[in-house]
Amino acid sequence: MIPSEAAHTAVSLRISPSRSQFFKFESVSLSCEDQGSSAGGRVRRNTTKRWLEACPADWGVATAGSPCSIQDTFPLDTGVYWCESESGEHSHAVNITDSLERSFESVSSVVDGAVILDSPVLTVNQGQAVTLRCLHKDKEATKPSSNFPAAFYKDGSLVRTEAAGEMTIPAVSASDAGLYRCNNSELGRSPESWLAVRGEN
Repeated sequence: MIPSEAAHTAVSLRISPSRSQFFKFESVSLSCEDQGSSAGGRVRRNTTKRWLEACPADWGVATAGSPCSIQDTFPLDTGVYWCESESGEHSHAVNITDSLERSFESVSSVVDGAVILDSPVLTVNQGQAVTLRCLHKDKEATKPSSNFPAAFYKDGSLVRTEAAGEMTIPAVSASDAGLYRCNNSELGRSPESWLAVRGEN
């Protein structure tokens, strides 16, 4: 069972880096904040292989800087993540995707860690400025770059192409909510990520 939006309470999930797509072998820190308890809560997840796994008992590790970390992300880490408080309350569920998890548009092979979309992992408020970045990381680079031309798509339709790999929405509205992805003709395309806008319903 995946927590529903209706189950949202004061407990919230924090992810660092704050995005929903990651390259293979990236490190990700997750933590829970609960206004009603100093304990915070426990991070749980559902993946395609296993359900209701708790960190660090079933996956991830506890480190000095974070109660729950994934040291090296793999495609098997793709899934739905959320926080559960001691009283059983749930945060909003967040989808985390590895760069290998993408839609197949042809018979061509999947490129290991080619392109991901850096977009807000949590719900944004209407009127807020949002920047989407198309990221690529080659084997020699220490961190991903967005300094290349990228086409941005929403719900399968082209929005626009940006020379520097970044697209900014100055003030998001309900109509901006949807599935976004980016594409570079040589490097490849990212998986899709949902941009949620508070008050979109």
